[in-house]
Order: sequence, then structure tokens, then C-alpha cells
Amino acid sequence: MKNTFDICSCLLLLVTLLGLLSCCKANQIDRLDELINSRSSGNPPPDTLSWTKEDAYKSYYSSYPVVPSTEGQKLADKITALPGQPYYGSSFDQYAGYVTVDPNAGRELFYYFAESPTHSEQNPLVLWLNGGPGCSSLGYGAFEELGPFRVNPDGQTLYRNQFSWNELANVLFLESPAGVGFSQSGNSSQIFPPSGDKAATKDAYAFLVNWLERFPEYKDRDIYITGESYAGHYVPELAYTIVTNNFFRKLANQTVINLQGVAIGNPWIDDFTGRKGYFDYLWTHALNSDQTHELIEKYCDFKSGHFSSICINATTKSYVERGDIVSSDIYAPTCHDTSLKPGQTGSVYDFDTCSDVYVGAYLNRPEVQQALHAKPTYWTHCSLFQWNDRPITVLPLIKKLIDNKINVWIYSGDVDSKVSVTATRYALNILKLPIVTPWYPWYSENEIGGYAVEYEGLVFATVRGAGHLVPSWQPEKAFNLILAFLSGYSSP
Repeated sequence: MKNTFDICSCLLLLVTLLGLLSCCKANQIDRLDELINSRSSGNPPPDTLSWTKEDAYKSYYSSYPVVPSTEGQKLADKITALPGQPYYGSSFDQYAGYVTVDPNAGRELFYYFAESPTHSEQNPLVLWLNGGPGCSSLGYGAFEELGPFRVNPDGQTLYRNQFSWNELANVLFLESPAGVGFSQSGNSSQIFPPSGDKAATKDAYAFLVNWLERFPEYKDRDIYITGESYAGHYVPELAYTIVTNNFFRKLANQTVINLQGVAIGNPWIDDFTGRKGYFDYLWTHALNSDQTHELIEKYCDFKSGHFSSICINATTKSYVERGDIVSSDIYAPTCHDTSLKPGQTGSVYDFDTCSDVYVGAYLNRPEVQQALHAKPTYWTHCSLFQWNDRPITVLPLIKKLIDNKINVWIYSGDVDSKVSVTATRYALNILKLPIVTPWYPWYSENEIGGYAVEYEGLVFATVRGAGHLVPSWQPEKAFNLILAFLSGYSSP
């Protein structure tokens, strides 16, 4: 029996180590790369020209029934304290748990909620979504970006993020779609569960409706939806679903969701401009040769998505010329030491590129999962899916949000090559929106925080020196930017 136990223990340890290795290698950029490249594969997900009003209607008519909540469920979700959290700066309420979105399939989404330390009864509600698709807003958004705590290099203790967005709003982090992080897909036998833009949006909408039943004090509160990366799809799709379904909620004498605005960082919003902008960014930042850039310009038809052999060879060469850099932040150091570092303390002013390792270790501690009310799970930053549908552009949706008077802000860290500021500018130019306030520098603590332009119904801002995860690399600038957004300013 002892030998059997030892063998099983070794196998479990091996699986865990292999999982940690894959976790460290997989991130939002990897998942986005896989999805983008699938468009050129032999079996790409079907193109959808845009998210239509019919799609939004369907999410209402076929939405899952509202699951009644009780005050006891809310109290059961309350976190007494997270293991290793600092005493100083922790005087705010935290909640975490599951919200059922499809009782028949047993599908439930996991959330973490950090209320404001002051004025929580007045401050708005901000929902944050990470991208991928398939990456966790708990691991990235909450513990590496804009949440109240970050994980020390020991993987066991936390330190306070003084630029946490919960200083300005009550912030709700959602692990979506089902199968990401602690969220349950209802079919654990599937290694790569199916999902897609429509299913993810339908579940996110069901989550929000049911979460507001559990936290009814937020039903009348101003609500903002934010996110980054592939949330460039999630956020507009969810926002438009809310706008459309509010009409039916009024007819049914239900409380409407008081959506005020959306803010998306380094968003993937259009396939054509995203691909073209990536390679143009590499060339303009001296990461590619003139010769390779000329071949890409001449032979790559990004609009159709059909690439000639010359184009494929040129784009492959561009990756070789670029070298082994962090594509999400071209000036960032690479994480070489993936070991935990007992005794070391992190700093919000100096983001550690090995943070994925520390967060993964922390969220896999049994006492942490217990404190979060999570079911025992091998937690990873990102999960693989069979992604069954996605539109090739969400620009029409963004225009519809503008037409419905939803405040739209898009911001870009200017050292992210994968979803570059260049690509985002190309995409926004397609909308041909009238300019209200021309390009100008905006300031954060007496220094230029970035640059901005105000269009009719939309603000676009850059964040100087930030990569793909803007609040990670430039937390103070991100804080001041979101402060302007939530305060209703027309621009930073």
C-alpha cells in the first residue's frame, strides 16, 4: 500500500508540475494568438460580420431563469480575510463565490468582489473582464492589475495596491466563460469545452442579472463594464445585450441595468486592422527589417485572411527578426527565474514579470481556495476552449453603443506590440467619427501620462510606458485615467 501511495503521490506531483509549466507559458497573448491564427487554419471558427440585435434578443428570450438569492447566500460569500493579506489598508468588504447561470447544465461562474473602503454605498459598480479568450479576471485583473492586493514573490502573502480601482468604485471580477479558473462548465469530462462569443455573452448577462439579485443594493447603481485584450469583444457584446434587453425589462416591469459606460484596454476589436497594426508596429519600433516589412506590405492580404506562401514566409521571418521578447511589453524583462522567493516583497511601482508564477502558487493553496469559497480546483490563469464563433469585427457594435449614448473609452498601453496602439488607431479610423477635441497630451502627477483624442461619443487615450496589462505596468496612470472616466469627464 505504501508503494501505491508513493506512486500516486509522484504522479500527482508530476501532473502539478507540468500544469505549472503550462500555466507559466500560457497567457492572454498566447490565447489570443491561437484564436487569430485559427482564422488561417483549415477549420477556422465561422465568421460573423457583427453582433446583431437578434443575438441580443435571443440572450433575453432564451436566457436562463433568474435563480432566487437570499441574504444568507450573500453573507455566505463574504470573505473574512484572505490568507496573508496585510492588516493595513484592508478595511473594506470582500465577497467571492459562485453564481449559477444555467441550473440545468450545472454551469456556474465564479466572482470576486471588492467594495470601496469609503463611500461604497454611493460609488458605482465596475465589472472587469479579462480576455484570452479563456483567461482569468481573478488571476490577472484582481491579483496582478487593478485589484486591492497583489501577491508577493513568496506565493503566500499579499501586499496592498494603493492604486486599486476599488478606491473609486465597487469592483466585480468575473471568471468567464465557464471553465476558466474556478468557474464550472458543468461537464468536467471535456478537456477543451466548447464556447464562443455568443455563449460567453449569454452567460455573462445571466451572471449579472443573478448577481444583482444577490446584491440588490446595486440594482439602481451606475454600472460600468471594463476589460482588456479579447474583452474588446466581450465588453461591447455584453454592453449591447444590456442596452437591448433593458427594453424588455421595462416591458416586464423589471429593474433595468443602469449601464453608463464601457472602457476597454488594448482591445482586439477588428481582425484586419489588428493584424496589419501588429506588423506595422514591429517595423516602426525597429523590431523588423525594411525588407521583411516591404514583403508583408506587398503580399499579405490581411483583409481577406488568405495569405500567400510569400506572405507566410515573411511573417514567419518577422518573428525571427523580432527575437525572444515579451510581445505584450516590448521593453519588459523576460521572466527567467520561475521559482518562488521567500522573504521578498513586491512593489506596485515595479511590476514583476514572474507575477503569473506567484499568483498561480497563491490561488492553488487550499486555504486560499477555502477563503474564496472556491471548490477545490487546480487553478490556472488560462484555459483552452473550442471557440465556436466570433465576429471578425465589433466596430459596428461600438458604433451602436455610441448611438445609444453609452460612454465609450478605449485606451492603449503604447509598448504592447500584440494589440498595439497602431492597430487600435487603424480600427477607430474606420468609424470616421467627428473629432471634438484634437490630439493632446494628458497628465498624471505632473508628467505626461499619455495622449488622447476625443471623438463624438468616444474617447481614445494612450498610456505612456504601459504594456498589454496597463494597470500592471502603469498603475498610477491607469488609476488617474479610470478616475476621469468614472467622473464623467469628456477626456482625461
